[in-house]
Amino acid sequence: MSKNYIENTTQTIIGMFKQAIKILFIPIHPAGWPFIVGFALVSLILSLFSEALGIIGLVLTCWCLYFFRNPKRITPIREGLIVSPADGVVQSITRVALPAELDSEKHKDDPLFKAKTLTRVSVFLNVFNVHVNRVPANGEITEVNYHPGKFFNASLDKASVHNERSTVVMKLADHNSSIVFVQIAGLIARRIICEAKKGHEVKAGDVYGIIRFGSRMDIYLPPRVNPQVIVGQTMIGGETIIADTKSKEKIREGESRS
Repeated sequence: MSKNYIENTTQTIIGMFKQAIKILFIPIHPAGWPFIVGFALVSLILSLFSEALGIIGLVLTCWCLYFFRNPKRITPIREGLIVSPADGVVQSITRVALPAELDSEKHKDDPLFKAKTLTRVSVFLNVFNVHVNRVPANGEITEVNYHPGKFFNASLDKASVHNERSTVVMKLADHNSSIVFVQIAGLIARRIICEAKKGHEVKAGDVYGIIRFGSRMDIYLPPRVNPQVIVGQTMIGGETIIADTKSKEKIREGESRS
């Protein structure tokens, strides 16, 4: 064998090994550890009675690790960009009023609250998506509002109105308007964790919460800002650009291709 062949093969094996390490040792959100440890202990106990039950428990423990993964993301940092707050699929893009629990009198000088309707982009997360939620832009948190509610399927439009949710208002650092982003519980999601606090200065891509287990996130764009995504498009939280406040681009259209 030639020296170059050996070197190239060695480099390929090393590259594959590094990639495997990245996959196996992906960071876990702290909220997941009680579930992971719990699943692991139950699996250990079950294995004492039945090998089959132990294997099922092991599979569920591995799935729990997978569900609570918190991968690193590369967030674009140009002024004006608004990135997706969650992984998932764009469920709908529609014109609606802001969530009813928000008091417009607290933000009466804000263009977002002066508008009767705004563009809302809804991202649906299934149980296989990363469920860590990220801040969509640079700015200051001005309000955090928890609203108890029901647990309809998060893919339904009425989930935005009736489901349990945590709503964050954030004044954009590079725009005269605020944006609103909402964590919405789903059919089997019964716990919303929101770590955003009023007065916090945050950056696009910062982790601020997580929803267990299937859920949805809504983001309300500033007036006259068009979405740069399409219904059915897959989002990567903290990376995919949802809108650009500096752009005059019209609403995008798309079609399915395979």
